[in-house]
Amino acid sequence: MRKLTSILLPLAGVLYPFVVYFGMDRVPPPMFALVLGAIWLIRAPSLLKQPGGKWMLSAALVYCALLALSGEAALLRWYPTLISALLLCAFGLSLKFGPPIVERIARVREPDLPDAAIPYTRKVTWVWVGFFVFNGVVSAVLTVWAPLKWWTLYNGLLVYFIMGVLFIGEWLLRRRLRGAA
Repeated sequence: MRKLTSILLPLAGVLYPFVVYFGMDRVPPPMFALVLGAIWLIRAPSLLKQPGGKWMLSAALVYCALLALSGEAALLRWYPTLISALLLCAFGLSLKFGPPIVERIARVREPDLPDAAIPYTRKVTWVWVGFFVFNGVVSAVLTVWAPLKWWTLYNGLLVYFIMGVLFIGEWLLRRRLRGAA
């Protein structure tokens, strides 16, 4: 059950643009808010244990409440921008209050992370901060000025391609650096 709940929120995030695209005219915004809020509440116990999880959960639930109470379909398109802003805050604040999120992730796989790797994890965290700034701006611009098709294409497909390039590029660089060391 724990694995299922840890997959539920990311899966909902991946599917969200397509659900909005195909369901925006058929499903009222309060129903979107109810389902999205329920998914966040299911994930709440594990989120509350993570640094910044309380703020992420609070912001997401406020968004869901605003969506439910307003009934404004236009708000549906702001969810990816909100998620990007929340992740930007999480990654950015981890740089200030440490350890950086990428270091935390690296320590899960390698608890005795060499001291020489710590500056690298900090740089990679900065790359993700830059990505979340870029993604948030693009998503917001598409929300305000682009047709729903463009918004869906970017938030449902292109953003994951960009993230994949970042993951693969970082993995290749890390392998190269480890080979050189």
